Amino acid sequence: MSSVHMKPLGRNGPLVSRIGFGTMGLGIARTAEPIPDEQRLALLDRAHELGCTFWDSSDFYGDTESLIGKWCTKRGKRSDIFIATKFGATYQPQPDGSTGFTFRGDAAYVPIACEASLKRLGVDYIDLYYPHRVDGSTPIEHIVQEMVKLKEAGKIHHLGLSEVSATTLRRAHAVHPIACVQMEYSLFSTEIEHPQTQLLATCRELGVAVVAYCPLSRGLLTGSIQSPDDFAPGDQRVMYPRYSRENFPKNNALVGAIKGLAEKRGNGVTVGQVALAWLLEQGDDIFPIPGTIQQKYLEENWGALEVDLTAEEAQEIRRLVEEASVFGHRYPVEYQLAMFADTPALE
Repeated sequence: MSSVHMKPLGRNGPLVSRIGFGTMGLGIARTAEPIPDEQRLALLDRAHELGCTFWDSSDFYGDTESLIGKWCTKRGKRSDIFIATKFGATYQPQPDGSTGFTFRGDAAYVPIACEASLKRLGVDYIDLYYPHRVDGSTPIEHIVQEMVKLKEAGKIHHLGLSEVSATTLRRAHAVHPIACVQMEYSLFSTEIEHPQTQLLATCRELGVAVVAYCPLSRGLLTGSIQSPDDFAPGDQRVMYPRYSRENFPKNNALVGAIKGLAEKRGNGVTVGQVALAWLLEQGDDIFPIPGTIQQKYLEENWGALEVDLTAEEAQEIRRLVEEASVFGHRYPVEYQLAMFADTPALE
């Protein structure tokens, strides 16, 4: 793969593909029917062929880790892939009989979770390991100390964090260098830039990269979804406020404006490619990880690397973003406590 499409993940970090592959959809389907292994493995094949070799997973994403392990075993190309995975999200039965989830980062759980992921992946080490979310009861220093033990044992190579506050990042980084923070970042979600969070500024001060999840706002920025009626039965996006019948048409106005800009460029450039190109323009320390279950969209996302926005286009998009009103929170109420999260003080 051309080195122009590789950048260091954080200050003095490992070289990874500029656009990664978010694999949640491979294990937690948005369709009623499961996706056949042949289709999923073929998608990983194509990602590898393109050079999209930064694969982001989690032990919470269904059988995604096992699928990646199967791919590595069948293809014999584990060393080509930078495998990132996350731990800490666990399913929990609810009093009403439904299944919810909680987060764990206690000292006893971290090594158990890592061993389980290594086994599912069928690998000797994990390139990048994150707590999926902090648990609200374990000081971040204790979580990082357990991760450092895993690194010293050769089981993980780099440490990351996800959905943490700037304060939590500073505390973690004081224990051991953090390679990256995974946060939602897109034209619809620019909170990491805001002075209230100080997260992007803190990352840059410390030399920590940003891995941008949901860079296409769960498909909203592809322009392919015209109404909530377009969702297949069982699609989990219906529970997100931005996709409600009230909010969707209002949010689609920004998508329409970006579509107009894409059409002016011509050459088949899509709304999604412009959205990803804009994120890439924000700095070499931003690594979008769009996900998909279709090869054509995988190729389209990767093609964003060839979309060089002019300064005028980047400024126009920034103006549109700053003037747009985003309707609806990025998560349902019950999930919002885990955003930009802090942990208890170290005693």
